[in-house]
Amino acid sequence: MRVLFAGTPAVAVPSLERLAADGHEIVAVLTREDAPTGRKRVPTPSPVAARAAELGLPLIHANRIDATAQDAIRRAAPDVAAIVAYGGLVPAEALAIPRHGWVNLHFSLLPAWRGAAPVQHAIIHGDEITGAVTFALEEGLDTGPVFGTLTEAIGPDDTAGGLLGRLAVGGSVLLAQTLAGIDAGRLVPVPQSGDVSHAPKLGLQDGRVDWSQPALAIRRRINGTTPEPGAWTTWNGQRFKLGPVGPEAGERGLPPGEVRIVPGRSPQVLVGTGSHAVRLDTVQPAGKKLMSAADWARGLGGAPASAGTATRVVFE
Repeated sequence: MRVLFAGTPAVAVPSLERLAADGHEIVAVLTREDAPTGRKRVPTPSPVAARAAELGLPLIHANRIDATAQDAIRRAAPDVAAIVAYGGLVPAEALAIPRHGWVNLHFSLLPAWRGAAPVQHAIIHGDEITGAVTFALEEGLDTGPVFGTLTEAIGPDDTAGGLLGRLAVGGSVLLAQTLAGIDAGRLVPVPQSGDVSHAPKLGLQDGRVDWSQPALAIRRRINGTTPEPGAWTTWNGQRFKLGPVGPEAGERGLPPGEVRIVPGRSPQVLVGTGSHAVRLDTVQPAGKKLMSAADWARGLGGAPASAGTATRVVFE
């Protein structure tokens, strides 16, 4: 089939590569315009744009699928459009262009977690199972009928980035199989059924840790916001970034937010919560690079690792 591929971030790249490897004629790749990145704000192609260029595929750059973008899609004359995390709405006029419509790969078990951040919300809310679906795109937000589904267990140490990486690879196979089934005329999408939940895009404040919460809820919050938008707390009035934390079930009685440094060759850095302490593994103090929590502890107040709680640190 003649396929228009629409996608922007790295999570969409495995699907583009899979469709190209399967021999589909990718007539164009629709992706968002180059965005400024880094401290110098250098305009940089999206991961999908960069990979499409390597594959020698024609590109349509558009942040909105306006009349100009729609004309470019019509000229490409796709039979079907495959969309994975493009980052913009597809208007009704564009939906009608391919004769087989638009097939969306979405990283949840719809109708659970409709929206921009399904994997993050699944982890934060403690889901044990998630997955990916392909569905027929329509004007409603992730409301279309489903072609196919895959499931994936969520482990206690899964971060949003790691889980999304697995789903991106598995989902690329599901998407390729869906297009093959549509091409063969043997796939009929089934209306969604079940409880609906929504997964709006996460912002900076969603990554802030509330130390009065139980340890399990804190671990889920941090895992679900890693790597984006990032988990953090405040110390000395500045933002203090946090990597995933481990449980420390034997340590109770430490007040929420208070840090205890357990001496040793590699100091353990514990933080009190509303239940039991958690163990910090990686941190990024304001103005510094990411480092191990043990290295940060060694640098506090003249290496307090040998002095227990000599240096009192309380996260807010």
